[in-house]
Amino acid sequence: MRRWSCRSAPSRGHTLRRTYNEMNTALLSALHEIEVDKGIPFDTVTGVLEESLLAAYEGREGAVEGAEVLLDRETGDLRVMKDGEDITPHDFTRIAAQVMRQTFYQRLNEVHNEQLLEEYGGRMGDVVTGIVQQAHRRMTLVDLGRVEALLPASEQVPNERYENGQRLKCYLLEIREPGRGPGLTVSRRHEGLLKGLFELEVPEIYDGLVEIKAVAREAGLRSKVAVWSKESGIDPVGACVGPRGSRVRAVVSELRNEKIDIIQWDPDPARFIAKALSPARVREVYLDDDEKQAEVIVPDDQLSLAIGREGQNARLAVKLTDWKIDIKPESQALEFDEELEEEWEPEEDSTMHRCRAVLANGRRCANTALPGSLFCGIPSHQAQAAEFEGLVDGS
Repeated sequence: MRRWSCRSAPSRGHTLRRTYNEMNTALLSALHEIEVDKGIPFDTVTGVLEESLLAAYEGREGAVEGAEVLLDRETGDLRVMKDGEDITPHDFTRIAAQVMRQTFYQRLNEVHNEQLLEEYGGRMGDVVTGIVQQAHRRMTLVDLGRVEALLPASEQVPNERYENGQRLKCYLLEIREPGRGPGLTVSRRHEGLLKGLFELEVPEIYDGLVEIKAVAREAGLRSKVAVWSKESGIDPVGACVGPRGSRVRAVVSELRNEKIDIIQWDPDPARFIAKALSPARVREVYLDDDEKQAEVIVPDDQLSLAIGREGQNARLAVKLTDWKIDIKPESQALEFDEELEEEWEPEEDSTMHRCRAVLANGRRCANTALPGSLFCGIPSHQAQAAEFEGLVDGS
């Protein structure tokens, strides 16, 4: 016996409507996913889609002039409208699929890159935190949240190794015009990274009470930082070191145990150069202001320390002070050029005077005296100045 059902098979129209609704739902889901992934507002995403579809519609034969494409934000329904009339072509779904594959994503990337330029264009020189996405020998991709940045081999520290998922602080080096690939370039070897890390760790620097005057760095090996404060009650070096060295340790840890020398900047070039060569002790500093060159005399047992391993300490001091530095041991002090042997005095009407300090070798200091003083700014010569003033007052 046959059984007859009163339920009729679904009509072809019903099936098409269900398929069409499913497509609309999938379209809305895809657009919302783009909103989340790229951080582009949903209205901007839908606007780009409508513009792309309109351009495709206007390029077809028989297109109505002045039409517009509208996407229903609730249902995902796409319509071509002209003065309130629906003029959607029967094959518009196929057109939409082609546009999604060909021009929509390209235009969306352009919008994304434009937003990238706007957001990061004013942040060049900042320190940013990201997560390593892909680590390769030639380049590494770093995820900064909304965008990926490129860490090229030229901006990596030679002895550093990066692993996927690792958190990393980088210096925001440059931003490229919209194109293929990541638009941001970051650096791990730039001197700005060291400066930015101290700004993050030292509140006095962030508040402007302590200023970083100069930085010299050989990434992964050693760095020198010159700091200064115009506030008399603040020790700039102590502020950067932190309680029990906690602040400088945090910077050293981020830089994978790179050695850091923190020195106090001095407006007097001779004193600044002497401090820049620390930890070596300096005996005398002769300055040639015209050539911006300094001749430094150190005790014989301090010569190797002043030069450093493979000249590293001297190189960093040159970068830090921006002076050419020639280091000589004290035993060679008597072998100075004949020009230094000659006594020089400025013209009678000049306000400049030669320092009156007498060196350990019996010669007179060749530096210019500080304004209002008979001695230059070298600490030992200032001590002679105090002693001289005491003798004058006593007489």
